[in-house]
Amino acid sequence: MRYSQLLIPTLREDPGEVDVISHRLMVRAGMIRKLASGVYNYLPLGYRVLRKVENIVRDEMNRAGAQEILMPVLQPAELWKETGRWDQYGKELFRLKDRHDREFCLGPTHEEIITDLVRREVRSYRQLPLTLYQIQVKFRDEVRPRFGLMRGREFFMKDAYSFDQDEAGAKESYEKMRGAYQRIFSRCGLNFKPVEAESGLIGGAFSQEFMVMADTGEDAIVTCIACDYAANVEKVDDKSSCPRCKGKLETKRGIEVGHVFMLGTKYSEAMRAVFLDRDGKEQFMIMGCYGIGIGRTAAAAIEQNHDEKGVIWPASIAPFHVHLLTLAIKSENFIKTAEQLYHSLNQAGVEVLWDDRDERPGVKFNDADLIGIPYQLVLGDRNLKEGLVEIKDRKTGQVTKTKVTDAVATLKNLLLP
Repeated sequence: MRYSQLLIPTLREDPGEVDVISHRLMVRAGMIRKLASGVYNYLPLGYRVLRKVENIVRDEMNRAGAQEILMPVLQPAELWKETGRWDQYGKELFRLKDRHDREFCLGPTHEEIITDLVRREVRSYRQLPLTLYQIQVKFRDEVRPRFGLMRGREFFMKDAYSFDQDEAGAKESYEKMRGAYQRIFSRCGLNFKPVEAESGLIGGAFSQEFMVMADTGEDAIVTCIACDYAANVEKVDDKSSCPRCKGKLETKRGIEVGHVFMLGTKYSEAMRAVFLDRDGKEQFMIMGCYGIGIGRTAAAAIEQNHDEKGVIWPASIAPFHVHLLTLAIKSENFIKTAEQLYHSLNQAGVEVLWDDRDERPGVKFNDADLIGIPYQLVLGDRNLKEGLVEIKDRKTGQVTKTKVTDAVATLKNLLLP
């Protein structure tokens, strides 16, 4: 894509009313704009990042055997009343009535909806196990929306739900999803840790949060220095000794990007989601649910990957792979070389943003560092006369010169996982 044809309204100064680094940098880099408290417009660069995260999530969900569906945002109150959560959920639930005075809510989660769907369509043990998921907008009326995409009132989320015949099957489904989460956050380039957690309003016997480690994280977790034990502080009575090996615990900060729950029969019993077993007897389905915050994952990546100049995206979720910077547009040869590099990169499957604006080099370099695309390919008059271009690694700052004819192959090698 050409920079001159994209809406990328970068800011030179820090915006007001921002609390965390990811919020500040996403606004400054022209990725998001606030519409109302906790509600954002996603501009082209920001939306490309969300789609990259979504694609990784979708790939790993499908690989784990889950099937993608899409459920309504608008949910009838009677389903929530079946489980008792209509009253339990409190003011975080957006409630409304239609013209016939029927009660609805805007879905913050979809346990009731998926359970109603499956109880209507699944009758036999032969149809189990079953795991369904969606990637969709959610709504929660947060008392104090803050931290940009970290805690909004409207947000994108992947939510999956598993249905099994028995506890053994439910544990197997849970482990498949837990493994998929490990792969998802690894592919997103994040330093993360699964931690034991409280189940809260979702319910269930056991749950784990996936925490991205960051000093700016709003959650406190304890980790053992002797084993792989980690837990949310609410789960630990003794904050100094590990319950698993008695090793020393230390407290760290984290950002929750995913949560997996063993639900058991909480919803299937309340809503009578049953199946006929091998003996023809009715049994309650054993359930699990699994959520990932798409926007939170993108924001958490910035919290872990930035410097004083701007964002440093992991290549897998960066809006583009390469930022082509042309520092002079004076000669026919210069323009021709730039065009050739741009088209060659695209043909090689390398996503490139070409800064073709008529701007000073300093402006282009500042915007490139702010946006944080992993590699910058710099084309200038002086180097071009020698048949050379510069490649800058945004993360390390290292600059290397290479022949124009080798630039595309060099970048492809750098981008290989």
